[in-house]
Amino acid sequence: MNRENAYVLWFDELKREDVALVGGKSSSLGEMTSSTNVPVPYGFATTAHGYRFFMERTGLEDKIKAELDKLDDVENSALLREICANIRKLICDAEMPQELAEAIEKAYAELGEKVKEENPFVAVRSSATAEDLPDASFAGQQDTYLNVRGADVIIQKVKECYASTFTDRATYYRVKQGFDHMTVALSAAIQMMVFSKAAGVMFTVDLVTGNDESILIEGSWGLGEYVVQGTVTPDNFTVNKKEMKIENRMINDKNIALVRNPDGDCAEIVIPEEKAKTQVITDEQVLELATYAKAIEKHYGCYMDMEWGVDERDNKIWILQARPETVWSRKNKEEKPATEAVQTTTSRDIVVKGLPASPGKAAGKAHVILDPADIDSFKEGEILVTTMTAPDWVPAMKKAKAIVTDAGGMTCHASIVSRELGIPCIVGTKSRSEEATNRIADGQMITVDATNGIVYDGILEDAVKPKEEATSQVVSEYIPVTGTKVYMNLGDPDLAEKYGVLPCDGIGLMREEFIWTTFIHEHPLHLIETGRSQFAIDTLAEGMRKVCQALAPRQVVLRLSDFKSSEYRDLNGGDKHEPHESSALLGWRGASRYYDPKYAPAFQLELAAIRKVREEYGFKNLQVMIPFCRTVKEAAEVTRIMAENGLARSADFKIWLMAEIPANIILADQFNQYVDGYSIGSNDLTMLILGCDRDNETVQHIYDERNLAIRRAIHHLIEVAHRDGKTVSICGQAPSVYPDFCEFLVRSGIDSISVNPDAVKATKKMVAQLEQRIMLDAVTGRGRTLGNELEW
Repeated sequence: MNRENAYVLWFDELKREDVALVGGKSSSLGEMTSSTNVPVPYGFATTAHGYRFFMERTGLEDKIKAELDKLDDVENSALLREICANIRKLICDAEMPQELAEAIEKAYAELGEKVKEENPFVAVRSSATAEDLPDASFAGQQDTYLNVRGADVIIQKVKECYASTFTDRATYYRVKQGFDHMTVALSAAIQMMVFSKAAGVMFTVDLVTGNDESILIEGSWGLGEYVVQGTVTPDNFTVNKKEMKIENRMINDKNIALVRNPDGDCAEIVIPEEKAKTQVITDEQVLELATYAKAIEKHYGCYMDMEWGVDERDNKIWILQARPETVWSRKNKEEKPATEAVQTTTSRDIVVKGLPASPGKAAGKAHVILDPADIDSFKEGEILVTTMTAPDWVPAMKKAKAIVTDAGGMTCHASIVSRELGIPCIVGTKSRSEEATNRIADGQMITVDATNGIVYDGILEDAVKPKEEATSQVVSEYIPVTGTKVYMNLGDPDLAEKYGVLPCDGIGLMREEFIWTTFIHEHPLHLIETGRSQFAIDTLAEGMRKVCQALAPRQVVLRLSDFKSSEYRDLNGGDKHEPHESSALLGWRGASRYYDPKYAPAFQLELAAIRKVREEYGFKNLQVMIPFCRTVKEAAEVTRIMAENGLARSADFKIWLMAEIPANIILADQFNQYVDGYSIGSNDLTMLILGCDRDNETVQHIYDERNLAIRRAIHHLIEVAHRDGKTVSICGQAPSVYPDFCEFLVRSGIDSISVNPDAVKATKKMVAQLEQRIMLDAVTGRGRTLGNELEW
């Protein structure tokens, strides 16, 4: 029997060009197995011929076509769901033809002989062939099953892989694109499982800087899923490619792990304290991994992203997966001269460690401030060291070279503002070592390495470099066009002209609070009481005008005020008008204020300022967004008030809704009637779905925007919004921090992504490469898909 008529093919019989035979995943595993000396867990793949034989022999082709004939309206989601479920059940219930079943059973038995284990545990992964289906990979949603054991179970899982061809999303997409459902064929890769005692990822390029002279390796105890998810802080190793020496290592506290039980189930365990702080792999294993990474990069001819595991049975290292890393291109590294004539040091004496919240390096004099009353003493170019910042600290933060705080996580005030201002920032030092305010002396010269979360004593030589500015250089730099729009987050109007030259598609999030804290400083109701309403309107309008003018004709989406009561109290006159709430994050904020008689007059000031910018100044590119809107009734009431004040929705005036409360997702079909689009506030959405206070560093290990619950919610919102012609954006920092999360968003069909200024160019390039990869995946059947991550 030749290869084209084979039911199964072993990995060492496959090459990367065999996509038509076994799909993208299987052919890629075959390429590494047959053409490199890298240790890849062995296995075999069922073929496209086997899939078509299964469909023909069982009579499923006619049955599936009959079911699809009932699908007269693919937009009818209930009907689509019913028919696809029927088709999947038909496939799963069908008896596997004897010839195909015997071929799988025989190959599984041979695999057991090869690994010297009867009935070994394997992974069964779907691999789409569909070389003639332009977006097969995007639409397919094919499944993966881990810890599978026994020929009968494997055969059933192969059928379930076949059934994943007809998920609701895959079927909908093929109908919309006019493709024949029967042209797709599925391969199933059956691969031995690795009993990982340690696992992780590695890259042949620095994902932060683009430096391709080093190999980065991360690892933790147990399975690699917790490393990929960010659940643990893994050990980190940097290996010099040329000299193959470990240049840097950071051993972290890996106190939990996801492990595989003997019966195949997975469970989370607590790692004993002594082991948690032990280096997860030896130096020899680090260099062995680096050798494999270098060989894989040489073979594929591009930067690579790989996953690895160390088997607990024999301590053998396995390469579990390898894919091209396409975000960074080769760049010449230019050495930049020092900007300050100060005494420097090469001694790296660590003062304190924390969470790297806004990347970069800065060196200078520390200014420790414990009392907000002392903010005015802060000078330009100093490093701010404090317990935590708040909105009224922004004027001082704008002067800072860097910021270090005792408390906080990735979504605290200091983190968010620092990323927007492009200031290096380290937060949460109390949870990592000791409080920065105790360890750092006022006036001490320090170096803040916010990329790695370390504060050093003295001015390090390699840290005294000029700060990058957004200049006209960006105009001459090639920036690709993307189908997914890339917007920019901005608060400070004074930065609009500086950042307006960046290649963004507009402002996806302009924070009104910055204008209040930077230029007004007073509570809006206090201004009304003292007869200075017009001052508030004019000042707000001027701040908005600066941004609209700098970005015109690109759109600017202003988020209406979203101060919490505790933050409003910090404004002059705020004590009189604000309640004391035990949980201000969940209290009187956002939309609930706008129609409340106690605050409604203040909301009128905001609306008057918006009208002034649009009507008097003529900047029709100003749109608005309603934050923290808990109910559909609130959305109706707020939009009614806006319409009564001359701001009704129209062709050139759009109203967006911050999607940051589970209710916004669950009732999106009802919110749709009052808004033109959504912007996902991933910070609050993550907090409220996971029940995890985003300002509480104690539970930061739980807080993760990439959690399955969050991804399902976002995916659902996109589908429901698009159904009614509404757009969906996201304005959290997650897409620029996690490339895999960005890929998930693009594959889910998000319309736009809004990031901080320092991430605009990189995100624009990353999105372009993702879109290109998705198209390539569709043609070849290779690469990542949404897989089964959204399946119930």
